[in-house]
Amino acid sequence: MTDRRQGGFLIARIHQIAGRIFARMLKAENIELNPAQGRILFALWEEDRIPIGELARRTSLRKSTLTSMLDRLEQAGHLRRVPSPHDRREVLIKRTAEDRAWEKRYLRVSKEMTLLFYRGLSKGEIERFEGDLKRILENLTAAEGNRQESSGP
Repeated sequence: MTDRRQGGFLIARIHQIAGRIFARMLKAENIELNPAQGRILFALWEEDRIPIGELARRTSLRKSTLTSMLDRLEQAGHLRRVPSPHDRREVLIKRTAEDRAWEKRYLRVSKEMTLLFYRGLSKGEIERFEGDLKRILENLTAAEGNRQESSGP
């Protein structure tokens, strides 16, 4: 018998199914976002008025993808691009009042999703699971960084 591990497969399946369920829950609240837009807004809810480069880092989105998502979110009234008061070359991404009201609805649905996700798990199991996921993410992030460094110019 081969030693096959299914972690990557299971994570991919969980991601697919959870994404469909979460999208359905959001749609029931008249909230329509794609995952990239959700990551952008979540990062802005953590800290408002951040430079585009920092937002790209926090969301792990390429600047080209980020730019098109920002265009859509700006058209929908969730954010504005504003000049930095410290550097004329820098553009900051700022939330709108409309987005602040919208955030409460989104967070309520997100809490419902989290309860579904962790149903039946103890607090200790959740903490261990999230700790293990963080370690896996660190491993993959380090490997990705090493690959980019070795394939550089």
